[in-house]
Amino acid sequence: MRSRSRAAAVPPWGSGSAPLSEHGWRTAVRVWHVAFAAMVGTALVRAVAVVDAEGGPRPLLVGALLALVVGWVVLGTPALTRRDPARATAYLALLVLVIGVVAWIESSLLFLMFLAYPQVWFVVPTVPGGVVWTVVLAAASTTGPFVAWARGDEPLWGPGQTLVGMVFSLAMGLWVHGLLAKSQERADLIEQLEATRAELAEAHHQQGALAERERMAREVHDTLAQGFTSIVVLAQTATAQLPGDPGAAAERVALIEEVARENLAEARAMVAASAPVALDSATLVEALQRLTERFGRETGLATRLDTAALGSLDQGLSRSQEIVLLRGAQEALTNVRRHASASAVVLRIGRVGDVVAVHVEDDGVGFDPAGSAGIGLAGLRDRAEEAGGAVDVASEPGRGTRVTVRVPVR
Repeated sequence: MRSRSRAAAVPPWGSGSAPLSEHGWRTAVRVWHVAFAAMVGTALVRAVAVVDAEGGPRPLLVGALLALVVGWVVLGTPALTRRDPARATAYLALLVLVIGVVAWIESSLLFLMFLAYPQVWFVVPTVPGGVVWTVVLAAASTTGPFVAWARGDEPLWGPGQTLVGMVFSLAMGLWVHGLLAKSQERADLIEQLEATRAELAEAHHQQGALAERERMAREVHDTLAQGFTSIVVLAQTATAQLPGDPGAAAERVALIEEVARENLAEARAMVAASAPVALDSATLVEALQRLTERFGRETGLATRLDTAALGSLDQGLSRSQEIVLLRGAQEALTNVRRHASASAVVLRIGRVGDVVAVHVEDDGVGFDPAGSAGIGLAGLRDRAEEAGGAVDVASEPGRGTRVTVRVPVR
């Protein structure tokens, strides 16, 4: 007999949890069906053509190959597609038996090892299992050729080729399993990174929502709450003036309407996430001037805006910085209205180097800054820090108060 055994190894795409898409896996299974049909069909044709004058071994050879076909359909395919260990073991046992029969009767059909070695790595999910079944399969395929060699009917290179094929299959199987293991590790790492990224995105979303709530709270305090406070004070004043001075009361009612309209515009601007209404069509100085005049009319205090130290704003402030300065002036004036019992208020806007500052100074009762920290000043400090600036409060009981908001010119 002449030995023509060959061996090949194919990457074990179907083993374990190898990172192969379902579409890719179905394609690989179809390729396996085609390869099995082609190689086993060729072996059957050659087995039928084997002439044995004594009529002995040929039926056993054909029967073994037909048993392999049935085994592939009943055991091999389910083991491949369903990852069924029990059927995989049964199919490999049948494969070893068939290869042993083929090697014993007609070693020229050992080209089936091209099919057998790769099938081991495809249906066995573990590396130790693949090694064991590859060695067992190699032993089955070399028994007949070694006996023939011992009788002098077969050259030594026949079984030697089979053993070389075993070594090649083991090397390829182990190498590809190693690659797939690394690929699976990368897939797991990517999954963990995606999970971490999702957690970070959720954390950023929550942080953003919290920041937005804080921003809205500051906006409500700096605009709507101050406006409603003005409306309440003006209404109380108008009520007190109505019996004796209807004209002054009417002026207060007009101011109430003006403040209410501005509050409504501020609310709409807040919903639209736009800048303060006062800055929509005016410069920062013009907005401060209107704020000063309205405060004077509402409270009756001597109020003025001093721009002597401003110099030039040709390079300009960003809109966020203008908002910080305007809100700072509004917050300071609200505190004057509520707490200062002042008779005069001065707003100053000035620039020193790359810093623009708004000062609101009153001659009221003053307070101890270390022992008083309202939500308004706390929110104002947060807003100023976001713009790269700061807020300073200077006051003493009986000595008035000066609030300074400053931001850098960018």
